[in-house]
Amino acid sequence: MRYIEGSVTTSPKRISKIGLGTWQFGSREWGYGSGYAATDAAAIVRRALELGITLFDTAEVYGAGRSERILGAALANDPDASQRAYLATKIMPVLPIAPVVEQRAVASAARLGTRHLDLYQVHQPNPLIRDQRTMPGMVALRTVGLIGDVGVSNYSLDRWRQADAALGAPVLSNQVQYSLARPRHGAALLEFAAAESRIVIAYSPLAQGLLSGRYDASNRPAGRIRSVNSLFLPENLHRAAPLLDALREVAAAHSATPSQIALAWAIHHPQVVAIPGASSVTQLESNAAAADITLAADEYDALSAASARFTPTTGPASLAALARSALHR
Repeated sequence: MRYIEGSVTTSPKRISKIGLGTWQFGSREWGYGSGYAATDAAAIVRRALELGITLFDTAEVYGAGRSERILGAALANDPDASQRAYLATKIMPVLPIAPVVEQRAVASAARLGTRHLDLYQVHQPNPLIRDQRTMPGMVALRTVGLIGDVGVSNYSLDRWRQADAALGAPVLSNQVQYSLARPRHGAALLEFAAAESRIVIAYSPLAQGLLSGRYDASNRPAGRIRSVNSLFLPENLHRAAPLLDALREVAAAHSATPSQIALAWAIHHPQVVAIPGASSVTQLESNAAAADITLAADEYDALSAASARFTPTTGPASLAALARSALHR
């Protein structure tokens, strides 16, 4: 495993380049079944710690708090987890004023069974309530020692800078959707992170499995989450074929899988960490192994060029196609 070097974290813990996203813990919409939450999730967390993964990301909204409870219980099974696991969760900012921020952090810590959250993040920018009303809550939480680092998620660069000013200290991280399927979301953020020793946390680094190469127009994924993701429309799966071919070519050169190469591409930037989910211990092991893959400059450039040529139909233009697709399932 590799770890972030040179960031403004307040924690003495190392932050792994490949982490574990736990949206699927306790979230019925992923369709993994009750057995996953009861047994598989704990095994995945245990193996992650064994492999040197330290970054564990959850949120109060995942499974209406169940993800935090499942993750907390799994970490409690390891006596050294509190010393190694860099624990990150997020507040859903419905009313992110300081007293609410403080109360929600206490509730998240209780569900996780911890007295300290290494990273507390604002899950989305609230369009009506500015960070000047949110960040005083983070300051108070830091003062009493309940949280260490402060982060944001889905923030523009402008809003990230505003959060910095409101906190009066560096906001360590910005968690955004970043992958070969959606690289344009990160360019300005990456420049800022490099210049200011911050971290970009890449969620959905495999584009919910698109970059695994398992799917095409004749073999589309099942499940509620992917069924509403426009990337899996037949037209977009067809458009993704050249990108997937480029992934397979680089993967063959490294005796790796397309998923591992997609993760290696995402964390190629020194200030990026990725938090893929895992449906099994085997998938987790595959994800962790991607941290040891170093792409040559020409491989990285070839993948980036293939990514730039991938222009999926998204946004309002994809809504009618998604509706038609749902009707025919």
